[in-house]
Amino acid sequence: MDIIAPKPAPDAIARRAEALDTIAAVLPIDRRDKLAEILTDQDVETLRHLVNEGMGDNTLRALTSDLGYLEAWATAATGSPLPWPAPEALLLKFVAHHLWDPRRREIDAEHGMPAEVDQALRDAGFLRSVGPHAPDTVRRRLANWSTLTRWRGLEGAFASPALKSAIRLAIRAAPRQRLRKSAKAVTSDVLAKLLATCGGDSLRDLRDRAILMVAFASGGRRRSEVAGLRKEQLTIEPPVKAEDGTPLPSLSIHLGRTKNSGGSQDEVVYLTGRPVDALNAWLVAAKIDSGSVFRAIDRWGHVSRRALDPKAVNDIVKLRVRKAGLEVGEFSAHGLRSGYLTEAANRSIPLSEAMEQSRHRSVQQASTYYNNATRKSGRAARML
Repeated sequence: MDIIAPKPAPDAIARRAEALDTIAAVLPIDRRDKLAEILTDQDVETLRHLVNEGMGDNTLRALTSDLGYLEAWATAATGSPLPWPAPEALLLKFVAHHLWDPRRREIDAEHGMPAEVDQALRDAGFLRSVGPHAPDTVRRRLANWSTLTRWRGLEGAFASPALKSAIRLAIRAAPRQRLRKSAKAVTSDVLAKLLATCGGDSLRDLRDRAILMVAFASGGRRRSEVAGLRKEQLTIEPPVKAEDGTPLPSLSIHLGRTKNSGGSQDEVVYLTGRPVDALNAWLVAAKIDSGSVFRAIDRWGHVSRRALDPKAVNDIVKLRVRKAGLEVGEFSAHGLRSGYLTEAANRSIPLSEAMEQSRHRSVQQASTYYNNATRKSGRAARML
């Protein structure tokens, strides 16, 4: 393996960290300092340009995360920063390092990503999984690599027949089973068990309880939407009367532009009752009157001023799953989204009404949760 390039000077790192601070609201928070070490000055300027162009927050986070990974991989694999544009040979090397056959690796230690490159990426915190990457991950990173190349006014070899053939053959040689984002849905019975683990009055319990209830009750919000929620997006609504006439607190959440909405469309969802109480309890305890709603808490109990990273939302869900005595590998933050629609189907809530809250645009996608929930109790499953 080539010698790994030296780290940039401390003053250069500080300069990049300061530049990244200006767009910190849309970056992976826990990666900012590491990104300042990995990214080049031109990388940072490109990201700032994309922010000024109005690129969506989620898209920019994905681009930034992938750019950081690509820079770290290029340094570990070649000893040099990522070249622009990347030659075809480097693209083929990327595919070879990430799409490989575990069976072949058992008899050929040189097959796949070299051990030195693997270790360098793990030491830097860029690689956690074991084994070849998912084909979709490789395709996404190549697509973002191509996008960033075009934003620099350059052309790459991303459409070359050799690259397309290499990806196709690599996937065929090492097929992977497509896994659901969350093996099991977090329905109301599961949610109750998770909430029972955060029923105390500590800041962490109050925050985690609010996260779980708000994410689920607001239609199964994505973890990026939960992490990015700001106080300014919340509007107090008139109380809603319960069936017994008791007034229930209500508020609306203005999501703005989401993954499924149009460019100028403001998506709005509503919370009523217990989720509102849980959210207010956290805001009061954490003394949050503006800015990010859900924030990190350090080991001394201090609440950060910065928003949680979307990954932290998933970590919180898994922590509560473990505390509840459930199988951690079976649940994730996405289970709150699938769980909301599954629970709506179980309660015979019309699909159109549930979609108003979940903000799914595709009836076909949303209806799969309804179909799965009703099939097991339908007549076709009770022939005997």
